[in-house]
Amino acid sequence: MEVKLDGKRALVTGAGMGFGREIAKRIAECGAETFALSRTQEDLDSLKSEVPNINIINVDLQDWDKTREEVNKIGHIDLLVNNAGVICRIPFIDTPKEEIDRLYDVNVKAVFNVSQVIAKRMIEKGKGGSIVNISSIASRTVLPGASAYCSTKGAVDNITRCMALELGPHNIRVNSVNPTFVITNMTKGQEHTVSSILERTPMGRFPEIKDVVNAVVFLLSDESGMISGESLRVDGGVGVY
Repeated sequence: MEVKLDGKRALVTGAGMGFGREIAKRIAECGAETFALSRTQEDLDSLKSEVPNINIINVDLQDWDKTREEVNKIGHIDLLVNNAGVICRIPFIDTPKEEIDRLYDVNVKAVFNVSQVIAKRMIEKGKGGSIVNISSIASRTVLPGASAYCSTKGAVDNITRCMALELGPHNIRVNSVNPTFVITNMTKGQEHTVSSILERTPMGRFPEIKDVVNAVVFLLSDESGMISGESLRVDGGVGVY
């Protein structure tokens, strides 16, 4: 299925590397005017060198006010991907406040913050839109030493459903994509920590980044025009257990 996003304007957070970088590149390839947001200027510069027509925004999503300021400058957006996320692997009993704050700032509060700005513009424009939040199968299961991370992704799934309920009357669709373990720059070297997940995966392998990108682009496109409030697992079937 060839997806066309011509005439659309899109914003991807956490677009400097991993899922976000590849999502931003694919959206641009599909014809959308694309804005890539990251806290790391070096990553944005290398992305710009690969995709010269992409627009880059350097801001730290932990800075609530600066984020609102920068996102407001963009103007109307038709397609939003809340991809930015961080993880930590620390036992529950030892997880410090600073790490809990960091995970909730980026994984949860930034979804609220960016989506509030973008959704308001969508409502004012009156043409609807599509929002995709990147969650995880960790929203429904648990991983050892990842209580803070798992709880943030559970929050993302519930935010997604609440957004779909409240924004639906404005023809704004909201969904999440929930991948299993995927090897990215953030997760490389941690494969041994999730070997039990692979053992329970009916398809016997972890997905590739392109599998996640394909799911996101489908949910952004008009091909998924009546899908909203859904959490789409990209996990090779492990979630059936």
